[in-house]
Amino acid sequence: LNDAWGAAFWSQEYNSFDEIVLHNLTVTEPNPSQVLDFNRFASDQLIAYDRMQTQIIRAHSPGRWVTHNFMIFFADFDHYKAAEHLDFVTWDNYPRMWWNVHAGDDAARAALGHATMRGLKQQGFWVMEQQSGAGGWQMVVPHPRPGELRLWAYQAIAHGADGIVFFRFRTARHGTEQYWHGLLEHDGTVGRRYLEAKTFGLELQKIGAQIAGSVAKSSVALLHDYDSRFALQIQPNNPELHYSTQFAHWYSALHSRNIGADITSSTSDLSAYNLVIAPLLHIVTPQTAANLERFVRGGGTLVLTARSGVKDCSNAVVNEALPGLLRDLVGGRVTEYDSLIGSSNGLRFDPEVIPDATDVIVNIWCDLLEPSSARVLARYTGGFYAGAAAITLNRVGHGSVIYVGAIGDAALPETLLEWLLSSQVTASLGSDKLEISGLEVSE
Repeated sequence: LNDAWGAAFWSQEYNSFDEIVLHNLTVTEPNPSQVLDFNRFASDQLIAYDRMQTQIIRAHSPGRWVTHNFMIFFADFDHYKAAEHLDFVTWDNYPRMWWNVHAGDDAARAALGHATMRGLKQQGFWVMEQQSGAGGWQMVVPHPRPGELRLWAYQAIAHGADGIVFFRFRTARHGTEQYWHGLLEHDGTVGRRYLEAKTFGLELQKIGAQIAGSVAKSSVALLHDYDSRFALQIQPNNPELHYSTQFAHWYSALHSRNIGADITSSTSDLSAYNLVIAPLLHIVTPQTAANLERFVRGGGTLVLTARSGVKDCSNAVVNEALPGLLRDLVGGRVTEYDSLIGSSNGLRFDPEVIPDATDVIVNIWCDLLEPSSARVLARYTGGFYAGAAAITLNRVGHGSVIYVGAIGDAALPETLLEWLLSSQVTASLGSDKLEISGLEVSE
């Protein structure tokens, strides 16, 4: 443990496990390796309790479905492990609430939630709570606009939902959730929202037989790694670097082009995909590195971003040039990096490779790359490292690895995917379809 945590630093050596206390008692910043292990422990405790409850139910009520409703793109625990003992996954979909009052217009955000839940067990899921009215405890957000309840429900089906439960049926008159509106009003009267749900139900009576058992199939996957996410919550590296935000940028860039994507773990089988994007894969184990190499050599295209391969499984910085275990795949190394705080830099793409791309501004992070076998796709335009490589492309086996050494806003993923989806690198990609009993419905 002392070796794994690097406990010699700041004289934190332990003589027995009895000496270990919670990291929140640390006078200053805690040991990041200890915090990561605590996050794993807390996640495992939650999952163990949930598994115990599941076993009790199955022992006393055999033959029943057992599930649990998760939330959107949360990171308090490892959802992949939590889903293992459940029959199927459910989640609560609230596209417009007080924490995201304008998000009802962001179809990609809800789509990411559906794809995340579908990916936990690589199967269909339920929406245990589908927003059916204005939410709120002390405050009330705007009601869903006409047509949105039906739209949100069909979006769930298109992304693999096997069941949808509107929450709630009648708006409560008592308790904290008095203003968490349902299909019926407080007095039980029928209004616009109920009639819209009724219309949806009548439509399902007509097409339900065709929709039942539908499967969303994708040729693209995004790797969602909880250890990396935990590590970057502990040490964000930059005040504006947020795992969930960067992940959403890449997903939204696909979504806006009608490209469906699976959300899966870094150790899952990737052979079914043509393109795999791994945003901020901060912690890389030998098993993950081998899995990615197997995918690329088999003909896949892998996109990695800056701050990948930085840490080992103990949350210690690797004792080799970055991106660590991924260096051979990338075909180069990171010679230096720059955390942009209150400043920005530009990226200029090689016109021979990406002829129509305009310069992109980044304002969070810059890796300075030194290619060995990789080709440079973009270089920095400013600062002391103007002209240094920022994005590279490396051929490995039958596949390709693109390393995106710069981090900014959504403009960079948008530009790269516009090129990727039209280039020979991913020529086999196209708009994914939802297969429904012989029908093809655009996702």
